[in-house]
Amino acid sequence: MRIIAVLRVMSDIQAVDRGDVTALVLLDLSAAFDTVDHKVLLHRLSETFGVTDVAHMWFRSYLSGRTQYVRCGLSRSSTTYLVCGVPQGSVLGLVLFVLYTVDLVSLIESHSLSPHLYADDTHDSCSPAAVDALSVTISECSADVASWMRSNRLQLNSDKTEVM
Repeated sequence: MRIIAVLRVMSDIQAVDRGDVTALVLLDLSAAFDTVDHKVLLHRLSETFGVTDVAHMWFRSYLSGRTQYVRCGLSRSSTTYLVCGVPQGSVLGLVLFVLYTVDLVSLIESHSLSPHLYADDTHDSCSPAAVDALSVTISECSADVASWMRSNRLQLNSDKTEVM
């Protein structure tokens, strides 16, 4: 999947060969998989994707009752029940994160930008004469994305967010 994303971005960057200016916005999320709200995810699965009945109960069962503790040598912390987060390193965890953030596509497109949401990047291009307008659009879109992230309990890491 990573190679496909890189190829899409490289193809779009060829706009530079036409004399256009291209912009790539790299957003970094802090502990993204750890902050996925189970209630919001389950609601999105049913309302946005039509996951109901047995399939919805399976996801509810998969997400609920999860626990975590820290072990260091023979010492162990108390067990904590998790109300948010999806397992990292699993295919299902990645899929659930993508389904959780699917609304970002329409949000970014509403700013007339073309998102490539591999991980958390987006890209667009324009003619040199339109650079100022693209800059304003990217700033407005970034503010809306940051607001969406906050309302969905995701933390945008502004120190690692870049525009190229």
